[in-house]
Amino acid sequence: MTTPTPPLAFPRWDADRAATLDAAQLLLYRSNLLGSDLRITNYGGGNTSAKITQKDPLTGQDVQVLWVKGSGGDVGSMKLDGFSTLYMDKLLALQGIYRGPEHEDEMVGYLPHCTFNLNPRAASIDTPLHAYLPFAHVDHMHPDAVIAIAAMADSEKLTQQIFDGTVGWLPWRKPGFELGLMLQRYQAAHPGQRGLVLAGHGLFTWGDDARACYENTVGVIAHAQDWLSRERVARKAVSFGGEARKSLATAEQDATLARVLPVLRGLASKSGHKLLHVDRQATVMEFVNSRDLAPLAALGTSCPDHFLRTKIRPLIVEEAVYTLQGAELVKALEDKLVAYRADYTAYYERCKRANSPAIRDANPVIILLPGIGMVSIAKDKATARIAGEFYVNAINVMRDANAINTYVGLPEQEAFDIEYWLLEEAKLQRMPKPKPLVGKVALVTGGAGGIGQAIARRMLAEGACVVLADIDQTALDAVTADLAKAHGKDHVRGVHCDVTSEASVIATYHRAALEFCGVDILVSNAGIASAAPLEDTSLELWNRNQSILATGYFLVGREAFRLMKAQGAGGSIVVIASKNGMVASNQATAYCAAKAAEIQLSRSFALEGAPLGIRSNVVNPDAVIRGSKIWTGKWSEERAAANKIGEQDLEAFYRDRSMLKRSVFPEDIAEATYFFAAEQLSAKSTGNILNVDAGNLAAFTR
Repeated sequence: MTTPTPPLAFPRWDADRAATLDAAQLLLYRSNLLGSDLRITNYGGGNTSAKITQKDPLTGQDVQVLWVKGSGGDVGSMKLDGFSTLYMDKLLALQGIYRGPEHEDEMVGYLPHCTFNLNPRAASIDTPLHAYLPFAHVDHMHPDAVIAIAAMADSEKLTQQIFDGTVGWLPWRKPGFELGLMLQRYQAAHPGQRGLVLAGHGLFTWGDDARACYENTVGVIAHAQDWLSRERVARKAVSFGGEARKSLATAEQDATLARVLPVLRGLASKSGHKLLHVDRQATVMEFVNSRDLAPLAALGTSCPDHFLRTKIRPLIVEEAVYTLQGAELVKALEDKLVAYRADYTAYYERCKRANSPAIRDANPVIILLPGIGMVSIAKDKATARIAGEFYVNAINVMRDANAINTYVGLPEQEAFDIEYWLLEEAKLQRMPKPKPLVGKVALVTGGAGGIGQAIARRMLAEGACVVLADIDQTALDAVTADLAKAHGKDHVRGVHCDVTSEASVIATYHRAALEFCGVDILVSNAGIASAAPLEDTSLELWNRNQSILATGYFLVGREAFRLMKAQGAGGSIVVIASKNGMVASNQATAYCAAKAAEIQLSRSFALEGAPLGIRSNVVNPDAVIRGSKIWTGKWSEERAAANKIGEQDLEAFYRDRSMLKRSVFPEDIAEATYFFAAEQLSAKSTGNILNVDAGNLAAFTR
């Protein structure tokens, strides 16, 4: 079978690299190439496979083994351990015990019995789709261009016309054993074709070797793209019925989102904390500003992968709602969500079957704001971002399908049967329990310092997203990059912040609202340290301490309070004060007074925050020398002089001074901070002080 060379627009096959790979590695290489371009397939969507001859570990005989992407993987980022491996002879034998379409789900239970070499990777529901096609290499992709054709009312006729009979067509059928047999029968009846379109779903292509399969796949997709482009020009097609309104200016969009998103997030989080992602790319803006926005959005998506990520349909929030202020905005958004949940519940009641799982969270996943863009909502940031990417795929499909023919969404009952499929429910039930801070956002001032970094790492380890705020841009960039590499770029943002500047603090929270749509945890940690005899304490030194440690803590606390109040979902403020706030140190008047102010600020935050579920507590460190930035300047020299010791003896001096004779490290402060941040641990604690000083009798809180 001859296939055309793929266009340069797609990732190119590197023959030199491929020559160094074995059969399994070639499958992985092909998979990663296909998954690297969202026009070929969406995140986590599609499957790739190869039938490879290997020695049976029991008999030593050569057997044919199906390598196929396993359940829950992503072809773009997977490794070799992401493939299931199954005996082909056993997979073929399953046809003999198949009892028909009404029993096809039970066949999933037989797949583990076909496992080759005790591979623990669970086989996907799509395994039969690859096993029963008689080709050594098979790709199943979800390219926007092909799905646009597959989602047209005249999909079958157009597929024949576009590909001149070289690509087949099958009607919609949910993935599973029966679809695998349908593919097998169709291909046997139509030999010589290069691929097959599944209505509303995606594309199957194949080849005799890994490269031929890859080039066939991208060749079919490129052909579809070219045809769509030519047809749009020939028909002078107008996307989505044309423009109905203009986008707001970027600054106005930002201001509106910073005000609206925390409210929206809080209302949608009543069933559990959620995170939001904003997308304002050109494709999204064209759709949300179009004349056909409402009727097309109401049709829902066609591809089941799109639908599973984005729900039956999006919520549209009009300008008349998002331009409101205060209580009126809250009520209008709540009314929109109540109506959406009622509509979703009605859909569930219409479509449920006797054995359907209980209704899930009825809130929308995709929210469209004309003039502004798209917001996606999920339990974590990465899932919210990916849901948005899926809806961009759906937008691309709707644009081309409706411009050239008539777009057809997935029928409601079929959509429900996918969403509440018992096999899908079983997969959800197998997912690990989420970490305690998943869905929450922590803002850490002084985030680039030793204590700030340790706190951020602790929060990230428990699933939180973190905004690092610091005045040291160089250190901030380095720490942000390091944490993003360790925990994923979705979870970390760095923001330059001068806590002494009201405008800078407000801008920091504005950025947090745009990036994560709110803040649930404030760790007020920015700090300096200074020492001087009272008579040598200048007004400048006094004011600097008050500005950073008192005024700065007031400003970041006030803005956290405002944002948490707008969210209406409570929150936790943790003030990193000092033992010096409880008991004065010699020759540190300005520092001690400012640290005492921090403790009193926290008590005030606790008092006013309690009716709103906003807790405020204090962590009092002492002598955190190793890893703390404040000991890298004159503070170290000053404290050594005040205690009449050498700087090299400071850590031993403070350790031996403590009751427990132990040093205190940044990680110890992070652990105490996490205690106050985590609802599971300290939901009933507010207005409290936790000393982390290895024991200092004078600093006892009672």
